[in-house]
Amino acid sequence: MDRRFLTVLGVSLLFALVISSVFYQMTARGGSKKAETTELKDVVLAAHPLAVGTTVKPADVKLGKIPTSAFPKGAFSKPEEVIDRPVISNVLMDEPVLEGRLAARGSGLGLAPVIPVGMRGVTVRVNDVTGIAGFVLPGMRVDVLVTGRPPNADGTMTATALQNMLVLSAGTVMQPDAGGRAMPAATVTLLATPEQAETLTLANSDTRIQLVLRNGSDQSIEKTPGRELAELYGERAHKKPQDNNPPASRRRERPVPTVVAAAPPPPPPPPDQIVVIRGTQKSVEVVGVGGK
Repeated sequence: MDRRFLTVLGVSLLFALVISSVFYQMTARGGSKKAETTELKDVVLAAHPLAVGTTVKPADVKLGKIPTSAFPKGAFSKPEEVIDRPVISNVLMDEPVLEGRLAARGSGLGLAPVIPVGMRGVTVRVNDVTGIAGFVLPGMRVDVLVTGRPPNADGTMTATALQNMLVLSAGTVMQPDAGGRAMPAATVTLLATPEQAETLTLANSDTRIQLVLRNGSDQSIEKTPGRELAELYGERAHKKPQDNNPPASRRRERPVPTVVAAAPPPPPPPPDQIVVIRGTQKSVEVVGVGGK
């Protein structure tokens, strides 16, 4: 056998052995890294859907396994860390229970944990008209209109008192039903600042309240002057007769009317004339004057 051929064959085999060794080491390193990344960690999951206002009990949660690298931020590894804490945001079944969806332990029951620090929950009475045909859903955004008679005013007016208010609950319900349908409610609880809470309380006692639906993505605040009852009639409403001696606060100076002289009548139109020529004589006769 040719010695040159044997030399080439030996070098080829040696080169193949080196390449195989390099690939083997790379594969082994990748396998060890993959084994490290697939290390699992305990995570607390919801055993069934958890609604807003629910207080977490041992039967509401369960443990699951999740890769350490994929462990959610704010999740829990021990069930006792979430027991007896109120839910402030809906949690789906088999979803990890996160810190942001729970209120602090002992913060209250029902609606109280849902109210952010510094805010207030104010309940107002509604009916079939003021409550938007009696149907309203938690999470909606509404404006609050008030109708009444302001002090020292002659008529009734409607004004927008508050805008872009969040509905926390309708009656005793803090979330829509499974079908997303609206529900009748005698009261509506709105999320408000302390100043807005004072406005709502005063309006609820001394005026009629009307809730007006708005798009949840519309965050604009409109400046409206309000509407008086007389404006509905094109400012032609019959005014009440004024007293001969009104109080000083309502007494106003009457403007002095300006006298305008009458224009002189226009001059009469000129009479019709006819030119008559008799031979060398020329005369002008007037028609329609003096009976001619």
